[in-house]
Amino acid sequence: MTKPRNTRARAFDPDPDAPQRCCDMPNCSNAAGYRAPRSRETLNQYYWFCLEHVREYNARWDYYKGMSPGQIEAHLQADARWDRPTWTFGQTGSPKNHTTTEEDILDPLDILGRSRRSRAEQARARATPVAPHPLREALAVLGLSWPVSMEDAKTQYRTLARRHHPDTNNGDRAAEERLKQINVAFTTLRTHLMSEGLEKTN
Repeated sequence: MTKPRNTRARAFDPDPDAPQRCCDMPNCSNAAGYRAPRSRETLNQYYWFCLEHVREYNARWDYYKGMSPGQIEAHLQADARWDRPTWTFGQTGSPKNHTTTEEDILDPLDILGRSRRSRAEQARARATPVAPHPLREALAVLGLSWPVSMEDAKTQYRTLARRHHPDTNNGDRAAEERLKQINVAFTTLRTHLMSEGLEKTN
């Protein structure tokens, strides 16, 4: 049985496109079967060497010779993106174009709109302190918002107490009931603020 012929070129075989000429190395008369680029600026222009001299040339070849570290870094980055221009994420067209926003994207189901509103509500919730649950009714009675200081609570209490005191309302029972609610609310708030102050000092 005849062994199949291997048509694959062997390592170090001469270039089939090599010109019929002598090696470009001075004083070498061997056939030039191997090409090597002349420089990094002219990679499509070649020297033609014999096998011995192409090995010698390649061993000394330094693509980055003469370049500064910064130039080498810039060249490597350009190679990583195949020398194509890049833009900051979120920009389109060119680096000078405006940044893409959610409004630039078609959103027929309002998915992004709901997301925006949700984020806004969460931001407002984080920015606005929430009163402890036991104090919410007391604060509503006194007309105060949370957080509140003891001095502000006392000032508001005195104002409401004078306004709803029976002596200033001709013994009105409704004003008397309102004053009771104000007293209970202030007591609740004062107890909480005092206990909170003690906890911070301990």
